[in-house]
Amino acid sequence: MKYIATILTLLFCFLSAKAQKIFSVDYENQADVKVFVVNYENQADLKVYKVKYENQAGSNDGKWFFTNYSNQAKKKIYFVRYENQADLKVYFVNYENQAGWRNSSKQHLLY
Repeated sequence: MKYIATILTLLFCFLSAKAQKIFSVDYENQADVKVFVVNYENQADLKVYKVKYENQAGSNDGKWFFTNYSNQAKKKIYFVRYENQADLKVYFVNYENQAGWRNSSKQHLLY
């Protein structure tokens, strides 16, 4: 029984670690990545789809789940006011199948 519990715990940790869980911080110095939201899809490095539930989040594929607390998130982001301040430019899409990277050279920012 103890063996099964250990396996289930490890499996749960592995599955939850792959999710793209994001927390939006209030201050720039708290962030792992600075993000700018662009007006047009072709300006973005990443097209993002906001999922409603944590288990729908992808593994660095543009499907983001915004957590309520910073310790639940894999990455902390700060939304900057100007494009030249950003590490990553994103565009929020309306449909899940539209999400994904346009500039794969920036993928390392969210690993």
